[in-house]
Amino acid sequence: MRAATLTAFGSPLVVHDVPDPVAGGGEVLVEVLATCVPPYAAEVFSGERRYPLEPPVVPGVGGVGRVVRVGPDATRVKVGDLVWCDSTVRARDDALTPDITLQGWSSRGEGGARLARYLHDGPFAELMRVPTENVHRLPAGAAADPARWSALGVHTIPFGGLLAGGLAAGETVLISGATGNLGSSAVVVALAMGAGHVVAPGRNRAALDLLADRFGSRVSPVELSGDEDTDRSAMAAATDGPVDLVLDLLPPRAPSSAARAAVMTVREYGRVVLMGGVGMLGGADLALPYPWIMRNSVTVRGQWMYPRTANVGMIRLIAAGALDLVPERNTRFGLDQVNDAVTHAAAHGGPFDRTILTPRA
Repeated sequence: MRAATLTAFGSPLVVHDVPDPVAGGGEVLVEVLATCVPPYAAEVFSGERRYPLEPPVVPGVGGVGRVVRVGPDATRVKVGDLVWCDSTVRARDDALTPDITLQGWSSRGEGGARLARYLHDGPFAELMRVPTENVHRLPAGAAADPARWSALGVHTIPFGGLLAGGLAAGETVLISGATGNLGSSAVVVALAMGAGHVVAPGRNRAALDLLADRFGSRVSPVELSGDEDTDRSAMAAATDGPVDLVLDLLPPRAPSSAARAAVMTVREYGRVVLMGGVGMLGGADLALPYPWIMRNSVTVRGQWMYPRTANVGMIRLIAAGALDLVPERNTRFGLDQVNDAVTHAAAHGGPFDRTILTPRA
């Protein structure tokens, strides 16, 4: 098969012939049809983000494909099925605190690194070996445009955060980092889940206007100034009622003050979910006042990625029409154009802008 390989950090990806992966027991072999290229992929491949990725590696984060071969443990998935391949792989030998790797992308701790050395390669290739439990069948309608469904790799992440925060229908949620690729996804996912109102702060006026035009009165855009106190007041005043839930998706370059300003808009007994990258590249960490958390009975929790069941939930939301993929802008690249795709993704990381790699095109 042909694949795009990261041979060393700071080097372009190399497209070449490599041996076909061989699926063992508990695994499925999938022909990769499409995968989203994250806007920050160039930062990962350069080494700037310091991801625990070990070159040479075929990178990528999940994808849509056709099942080529199944193992003896598969009871529902069959050859020919169109499937979503979730990148979040969990070790099978600890149900309570399993080690986790994002296949072809990242990992957590030494156990996750060991798992990543076994399930090393991701979807920037014609074929990919995937654990059976990470393959999720797509509805028949997805066959009309499988590449569009690769946006699952974006939408399922904030869906996991909103599930972790216990978002209920009718509640008000504030999305910190709403003008980014993941943040704008969180806005549409929250609305699909039944949020009554979404506060969408950001510094990109054009992106804020896009959110307002698409979703109308259910979304309140807030243009941030960079002053923590001013911005906190503006976000708190953007909705008539209290903010029930704050989901933070700010990138690593964002200052901790921006995250703190958003977090501290949440109501008494409110919930905060942290999924962004603040502090990952150095700089001040998030510092929340102990008395404020305690006296207001605020719940603060972290969430990395999402539970396995979130894949099924997200597929259902799209299949039901609660989340519409049609308005998204898709720019597609073949495998030979992979480096162009990475460059394009870096320049097009705004709301609902997808860069899609189609290895079989």
